[in-house]
Amino acid sequence: MSIPFSKYESSREAHSNVSDVLDGEDLYQVPKLEEEFREYVGSEYALATSHGTSALHLAMLALDLKRGDKVICSVNAHPSVPEVVRHFDAEPVFIDIAEDSYNIDLNQLENYLEENKSKKLKAVIITHIGGMTVDLDRVYSMASIYNVKIVEDASDALGATYKGVKIGATGADIVCFNFSPHLKKNICNGGMLVTNDEDIMQRARLLANHAMVRNENALEYIYDVVDIGNDYALSHLNAAYIRAQVKEQDENIARQKEIAKMYSEGLEGVEHIITPDMDNEENPFSLYIVKIDKNRDSFAVSLKEEGIGAGLHYIPLHLLSYYKSKYALRVNDFPRALRSFQQVLSLPIYASMTDEEVQTVISKIKKIAKTRV
Repeated sequence: MSIPFSKYESSREAHSNVSDVLDGEDLYQVPKLEEEFREYVGSEYALATSHGTSALHLAMLALDLKRGDKVICSVNAHPSVPEVVRHFDAEPVFIDIAEDSYNIDLNQLENYLEENKSKKLKAVIITHIGGMTVDLDRVYSMASIYNVKIVEDASDALGATYKGVKIGATGADIVCFNFSPHLKKNICNGGMLVTNDEDIMQRARLLANHAMVRNENALEYIYDVVDIGNDYALSHLNAAYIRAQVKEQDENIARQKEIAKMYSEGLEGVEHIITPDMDNEENPFSLYIVKIDKNRDSFAVSLKEEGIGAGLHYIPLHLLSYYKSKYALRVNDFPRALRSFQQVLSLPIYASMTDEEVQTVISKIKKIAKTRV
């Protein structure tokens, strides 16, 4: 039995929505998606984009990021995070992860903010690895004290909650979602930028369509351009599919939690395997990340030979050639992220996995673990 790391979910409703577009019965799906998404997360405004990276890039545009500005992020993030900062010739500032966490260390973040008070420091991007959040109340407090904007990278956090409130409505300036998350590719691409700030949304909407403006009373082909924007538009076909995905997300999270429980119970006490903490009931388990205490890559190769896919979240940014060279970073500059990177492995977890498939993954891991010394 071959079990991929990820598999796209294709429901009857998704097929129906897409057919409606193809048949010309319900063409304009993007406005419906935006409204349904806004209601789902509880935000004031929502703007659909062509991809999650597009949402992040548009967020930087909306915040008027300029050359020489600085944006803080975790060193354990997808390359899209510092990438959108560099596109503005601005500078990403990397912070190590917290002990026993894959997310940014808030103590180090606060120390940096305290020691580097500057008008050039514009924002902090908080990535929710696997949908797990940091202490967001503390983050928002820091933002107020040090006058920085908070942008949340919620690529893995669709439907995730913080103190019972869905990510997207907890207090960030901007939250960016990705409907085809990193390493867990969907059959379609799409992103969403949400905010409660009317000014940010007005600017984002303007710049999302080349900063083109039209006079409603003039001919529709008459337009002006008032700034430098881009094209971030989501297609109606993708929006149709994603509408069903959003509607089903809470149910999918419930299934992911069931799978995570099966994994943790099945792998309890297995040598060389450290399973995640199951105590946090708000963990949506968008990812199920284990630690392999030795030879992680060899373990992943053995899993692949057994037909089991795996992922890695993430290679720390300071180990990637561009950032290592650009900022003269050393391997040991971020010791916690380095230690974590050398051990972590993400196992297959998605709502359509059967109990049999989960048990197969568990049995293969047990088999491989017995060969380790």
